[in-house]
Amino acid sequence: MTLQRSRIRAATIALGFTAAVIGAHPAAAADDIVIGASLPLSGPLAGFGSFQQWGYKRAVDEVNKAGGITIDGARRPVRLVIRDDKTDPNATAANTETLISRERVVAMLGSCTPALVNAGALVAERARKPMVTGCNPLEAFKAVRKWQYVWDLFFHEPQLAAVQFKALADLGAQTNRKIAIWHDNGPDGQMVGGQIWPALAKEFGYEVVQNADFPVDNTQFTSIIAEAKSKGAEIVMVDAITPQAIAIRKQMAAAGFTPKVLNIEKGAEPVQFAEALGKLADGVLVGGYWDPSFPYPGAAELAKAFESDTRLTSSQHIADSYAAAQILLDAIAAAGSTDPEKINAAIGETNKTYVVGPVQFDRDHTAKLPVVSLQWQGGKTIVVWPKDARTGDFLFPLR
Repeated sequence: MTLQRSRIRAATIALGFTAAVIGAHPAAAADDIVIGASLPLSGPLAGFGSFQQWGYKRAVDEVNKAGGITIDGARRPVRLVIRDDKTDPNATAANTETLISRERVVAMLGSCTPALVNAGALVAERARKPMVTGCNPLEAFKAVRKWQYVWDLFFHEPQLAAVQFKALADLGAQTNRKIAIWHDNGPDGQMVGGQIWPALAKEFGYEVVQNADFPVDNTQFTSIIAEAKSKGAEIVMVDAITPQAIAIRKQMAAAGFTPKVLNIEKGAEPVQFAEALGKLADGVLVGGYWDPSFPYPGAAELAKAFESDTRLTSSQHIADSYAAAQILLDAIAAAGSTDPEKINAAIGETNKTYVVGPVQFDRDHTAKLPVVSLQWQGGKTIVVWPKDARTGDFLFPLR
């Protein structure tokens, strides 16, 4: 077992509940309101899934502690059933089918990343079961189909892709303006690295000296690192999942390649990235959509609750998952019914400020979250841009 897998497994154990524990209850009581989720609690994205699991469960626990939800004049408890999709889209689809047919869920919460979320969402859509999800970039979500029953709150790829360009300009980072772009060949990697970043580089006056893609299960990056180094790239922008992001940073260090700026989207989000790398994570930038310092109700308290419960460093994924669950639970309460059509209509009427900020879905069933530039420093992410939101100084250049 690798160090990364050990840490992810330890984090899941520390959260105190696994998919098997949550899903292995007796059959739901007749008055239970059953909602379900398929999450990556094992496999490469387990770091994301463990945070989502906590966020979903916390929202449900809060509702139940308050007495449940009133349906037809009677208070009813909510039962959350979570199944592990093992970071496999086929398992996500199968889990969603099972949750709908066997567990008789009235609604669903989503998985993480486009491949997993969309796989489950398509099943929910066909079954006409409402689903609320985060952790799925909005363009990757909208590109699948015109959604009727699935709703997504997350960042908008063009905004997140632009955040580091804007930050570097505003923070006065001096480089030779040569950029190397590395991205996986998954849906969001192709969109961000293959399309959006090159266009933004041109717009902001940078020269793209390399644009390399790789399979989502690739482990060796020495050749693309060597090429970027030989071409004098002082800025490297990466879109990859966490195991690959860790491998890339280690192999860059081994090759003696230290650009002035290193931005790693997706894979550098969870704390497992920093835990696996130690000081090598310091200075790495990643786009962010939430921080406990944000002026939204319950933001600081949510991070404190997570760290108190788990003794782990919090992640922004506790916030979008917690908010997604709250939105779904609020919609069930507003509908006063477990009828999927009434719940779906109530989700569409959402207009409230949650821990992630104001949420109101548009006609594409999406809600954009604000974005900032985060930087890993001493095992924590610090907001470094925009300046009026920053929680620490910008470390430049990368060391």
